[in-house]
Amino acid sequence: MGMGAAYSRQLAQKGLNVVLVAEAAEPLETLSRSLAREYGVQTRALLADLSGRDVLSELDAATRDLDVGLMVYNAAHSIVGCFLDVPLDEKLRMLDVNCRGPLLLCHHYGTRMAARRRGGIIVVSSLSGFQGHAMVGTYAATKAFDLVLGEALWEELREHGVDVLAFCPGATRTPAFLATKPRPTGRVSPPLMDPEETVGEALAALGRTPSHIAGRTNRLAAFVLHRLLPRRRLIELMSRTTRAMYDRRG
Repeated sequence: MGMGAAYSRQLAQKGLNVVLVAEAAEPLETLSRSLAREYGVQTRALLADLSGRDVLSELDAATRDLDVGLMVYNAAHSIVGCFLDVPLDEKLRMLDVNCRGPLLLCHHYGTRMAARRRGGIIVVSSLSGFQGHAMVGTYAATKAFDLVLGEALWEELREHGVDVLAFCPGATRTPAFLATKPRPTGRVSPPLMDPEETVGEALAALGRTPSHIAGRTNRLAAFVLHRLLPRRRLIELMSRTTRAMYDRRG
């Protein structure tokens, strides 16, 4: 199960009606029917390419009749590889899905929530967004954007009754992460978190803090690394770890 499905399931368990947005029709419809059947909630499945130029108008038309109380931007596009080896169109798609998408939807649904003085927004960032490192430079940069955007909106929108959280999961046992086929690094590293556990932390943290790192071990590691290591040393360390996981040259 991916984190998007975990968010949908946990929200449906709380009795919230759910709008699902994805590009693949079959798993989207399957999840939508499953949530409606298991939890008795109303569901709406929307096919959309979040990198598309018209995505906002499409989603607005499909949800204009709804009182959207919580918006979770969990979608992400990630390509692992050396910067010059990743095609430019893939880098631009990362910008569109990971930066332009949340900016559009935060503005649109944030405006609606602020007008009625209630609501919540979760922008999913990543531990990668705390520093640059090799082989995920563009992705990490987009996640830094998400982190800063979410924290800024936490400050600005709370006076309008809207809670915002920038959420930073670490490595999580999702189909997308496992599909990258990371190699064991031989280093001591936190175990993969379960999507349900990760999402549970996000929902619990909303309304309590501007940003949250999933997992006690991840929080401790982030605290130690960013407080004790010089920036240059931190970038080198994270780059070596990423190369050990993914660099298959030679």
